[in-house]
Amino acid sequence: MSKLLVIEDDADTLAVIQVLLSHGGHEVVPATDGRSGLRLLHEHKPDVLILDIGLPVMDGWQVLERVRDISDLPILILTGRGQEREKVRGLRAGADDYLVKPFSRAELTARVEALLRRAGAASWAEDVYDDGVVRVEPATRTVFVEDQDVHLTPTEFRLLNTLVRHAGNVLSSSQLLSLVWDDPTGLSPERVKFAILRLRRRIGGDLANSPIEAVRGVGYRYRPPAQRQDGREAVSSRRH
Repeated sequence: MSKLLVIEDDADTLAVIQVLLSHGGHEVVPATDGRSGLRLLHEHKPDVLILDIGLPVMDGWQVLERVRDISDLPILILTGRGQEREKVRGLRAGADDYLVKPFSRAELTARVEALLRRAGAASWAEDVYDDGVVRVEPATRTVFVEDQDVHLTPTEFRLLNTLVRHAGNVLSSSQLLSLVWDDPTGLSPERVKFAILRLRRRIGGDLANSPIEAVRGVGYRYRPPAQRQDGREAVSSRRH
């Protein structure tokens, strides 16, 4: 049975979510403000967090920041704030998904189930990827950059693992949404953009030297050191 922490201050909405997800076979842990929600997070260690933004005591943005400091927990923001800038802010801050109220019961259930699938054991290839700079070990879900252990969230790990398994090839945002987020609709490309930005920061290097390259109008690709070196040599030879 999966355990879901729901931090929602509206009693009616919280009751609906509890009934809906409990009937789906999940254990629901309710909280009505951000501070008590964080206490329950430490106590219960849930599988998914469903988080409202307009919370008393400590708002959802503060909760999201605190959770991301200590946990890789998949987070679904559930809020009445549907403006694009709010969605962008949530994804940039590390949320895995964003659902606007009012929502359908079927959609909420589908979003939660997708997060649970991604949070569980994924069917990655077990071969270790190592190009001399970046090393990805799927069995232990660890990543090393120049022999330094790098902490990634589950989504960031899946994204990097997908990119290195297709090293040198360009993957579109739609392909990445399907492979990493289990979202075949391709309706949230901004999710990919901000996850790529966070991943670049995690593995180091400035934009010009990042192994993760944006191909304008197409998508993204991981370029191993040998390919990046070949590219620099090609540019150098053209200049001379």
